[in-house]
Amino acid sequence: MIVQRPAVTAVLAAAALVFAAGCSSGGDAPGEGKSAESSPAKSSGTPTGKPRADAPPEKGAAKVTKTLTENLKSPWGLAALPGGDLLVSSRDEGTITRIDGKTGKKTELGEVPGVAPGGEGGLMGLALSPSYASDHMVYAYFTTESDNRIARMLYDEKKPSGEQLGAPDTVFKGIPKGMIHNGGRIAFGPDKMLYAGTGETGDTDLAQDKKSLGGKILRLTPDGDPAPGNPFDDSPVYSYGHRNVQGLAWDEEKRLWAAEFGQNTWDELNEIKAGDNYGWPKVEGKADGDEGDGFHDPVAQWKTSEASPSGIAYAEGSIWMAGLRGERLWRIPVLGVEGTVEPQSFLKGEHGRLRTVLAAGGDKLWLLTNETDSRGTPEKGDDKILEVEVK
Repeated sequence: MIVQRPAVTAVLAAAALVFAAGCSSGGDAPGEGKSAESSPAKSSGTPTGKPRADAPPEKGAAKVTKTLTENLKSPWGLAALPGGDLLVSSRDEGTITRIDGKTGKKTELGEVPGVAPGGEGGLMGLALSPSYASDHMVYAYFTTESDNRIARMLYDEKKPSGEQLGAPDTVFKGIPKGMIHNGGRIAFGPDKMLYAGTGETGDTDLAQDKKSLGGKILRLTPDGDPAPGNPFDDSPVYSYGHRNVQGLAWDEEKRLWAAEFGQNTWDELNEIKAGDNYGWPKVEGKADGDEGDGFHDPVAQWKTSEASPSGIAYAEGSIWMAGLRGERLWRIPVLGVEGTVEPQSFLKGEHGRLRTVLAAGGDKLWLLTNETDSRGTPEKGDDKILEVEVK
């Protein structure tokens, strides 16, 4: 039976907001997130505590301006090609498809060999090489029979549809895999290094083990070696103490932000500092008292019923965070603001589960819905890529 999603206003009044945090626990939560109220963000910025002239407005807005394409199956990763077209991965089908940025026309590049979907694993994050204009390499994070790994493939758009991907060149392997908490987001930073968010696969001890690749943010060269300047000698680990990182984005001040799933209580948005410990499993959300010694507190936290975040993007002075179980788009101002800022949510319940958000330039975002991943309730046309205008 098809369940209709209720229509709600696109902007929620701040007074009506009850913020949230958290992700799927152990594997028994049907929406990659359990239930739980969120607390205001604390953002670094001007030392006086007063907003800078270029700070975003206190109250923002988000409006869907069009549906670019629809009928996508278990979409997960999203990357923008030069010229405005998009690449989208199918987690369960293991394919990459090109979406025309104007017409929404779909062209399948091909299937990625070696993908073994299962549970929350499969073909996930996508990123373009920082030298894409010359090397035409597409990077993908995916689950195999033995691990999670990152490979790069030559994209030759002159070949027939379905045959445009070259053989995968594995640049990094050995990331723990599981039925849950596989991480999966990859992105090249302003330093042209490759960052990857990983999960602890439900084995919570991995997050605090700096020798494990699970429950981490990794920083690699494009060839998959530990990046120069990493905080731990000859290690790809950049930060640790994470549960399941699926959102990575940089603001215009080159600060790295990451979203991750909590368990029963708090989901998190974190400002990532090299070498810092983000607390899992000893702390979930902001720490209290002595238990917080040595742990980096989140900038904002949400009850799991209202977030369960996956992708994030930076636009118009704010981080925009897609919510799965929360079925809404969160705005967290971060530019030129110090002290307490209040996240706002938009599009609540209008488009179902939201997996990935991607900056599209200026005040535009691309937003990827995720109703066909076995945890949603698909309606006609699901899943979709939406264009959203924000401020």
